[in-house]
Amino acid sequence: MKLKRTALIGTTIAGLLASGYALAQEQFIGLPSYRVGPFGSNGASLYGGWIDYMSMINARDGGVNGVKLTWEECETEYNNARGVECYERLKGKGPTGNTTFQPLSTGITYSVLEKVAQDKIPMVTIGYGRTDAADGRVFPWVFPMISTYWTQASAIINYLGQKEGGMDKLKGKKIGLLYHDSAYGKESHAILDKLAAKHGFTIEKIAVANPGNEQQAQWLQIRQMKPDYVILWGWGVMNATALRTAQKTGYSRDKIVGVWWSGSEEDTIPAGDAAKGYTAAGFNVAGANYPVVQDIQKHVYAKGAGNMAEKDRVGSVLYNRGVVHGIITVEAIRKAQEKYGKGKPMTGEQMRWGFENLNIDNARLSQLGAAGFMPDLKITCADHEGAGKVKFQQWDGTKWKVVTDWISGDQSVVRPMIEESAAAYAKEKGITPRDCLKES
Repeated sequence: MKLKRTALIGTTIAGLLASGYALAQEQFIGLPSYRVGPFGSNGASLYGGWIDYMSMINARDGGVNGVKLTWEECETEYNNARGVECYERLKGKGPTGNTTFQPLSTGITYSVLEKVAQDKIPMVTIGYGRTDAADGRVFPWVFPMISTYWTQASAIINYLGQKEGGMDKLKGKKIGLLYHDSAYGKESHAILDKLAAKHGFTIEKIAVANPGNEQQAQWLQIRQMKPDYVILWGWGVMNATALRTAQKTGYSRDKIVGVWWSGSEEDTIPAGDAAKGYTAAGFNVAGANYPVVQDIQKHVYAKGAGNMAEKDRVGSVLYNRGVVHGIITVEAIRKAQEKYGKGKPMTGEQMRWGFENLNIDNARLSQLGAAGFMPDLKITCADHEGAGKVKFQQWDGTKWKVVTDWISGDQSVVRPMIEESAAAYAKEKGITPRDCLKES
């Protein structure tokens, strides 16, 4: 009886295939998210945008060449140990295992850096993580795409140079760095020291303990220091606290420039009037009027299937940043399928090739409904960063207003530092860097 039943099932499947019905294929994407804790509001917006984009691709396009996107969240609470647990829990899920790990945490990135190489799962760290991983010759499994922290810090200095009327005008200036006392916050130190030496300004570093909801002592120190500008390298509750405390101590917010993790509505709205005039960098912009966001509204929210309970956050900075994560992940799947076969899920190794051969030019961004939404992006074997561009937005009291075009970092300083740091890591770990000329 068992043999007959097996034969019957096989005949049924064969009949369905012969009739043109393909078995559903799924591409699994593990999401090590954080929706609770001091950074939960940020995570909810970002992962909401990412999930909504994938839902839109499934609803509008039927997936990627017939392959439906599936996902599962694992709550990390932005905690390194929990992030490692989520990595282990997610890596074997889905028909081909987890095909990309994107922790949205510099600390978790460092914690699983060697694991992803062993397990052959590409780790994508868009706008965060270890900067020297941009050297794909040494870090073939890590992709700090669009802009690393060193490039962003350099772009901020270039922006301040523009405000002053030229980079030579930075000589003799005093710049304060108010930073989150973590691996993330310290990532900017080396590049800012190098740029200070090049341009003749001084950089004063002031740490803020996690989570950053008490900064009176730090801003009194800034008041005594009287810097020309303050770079806010914050995260979560630290940012609104910084703006409110700056107001109380009399420091002008139009002299504060934030990193992109300090430049969202989650940072400015809680600060109230204290945020007006504040400027921050970003590798994506706010706004719900982009075609890609409108498609999400049409194919997801109009059907009652959106991930965001607070629908007014759709189109916010962090929500749109989540959409950027979705775009890059889906385009990597699409690229990998071009080489390894359409209509089937990709493995981690195949996805690594897809990420490393991404070329999202302006024409493609227009097709995706994301022209001006994010910079064009081209990844290569040696360069896992790609764009290296940011825009600056200023808070007018109710919304973000873009005040610059894309500004690049100083790659004449940044790239040699990346290569020097990556070479030191390779020597320490006994890694032989790839020959990208042979692989091209």
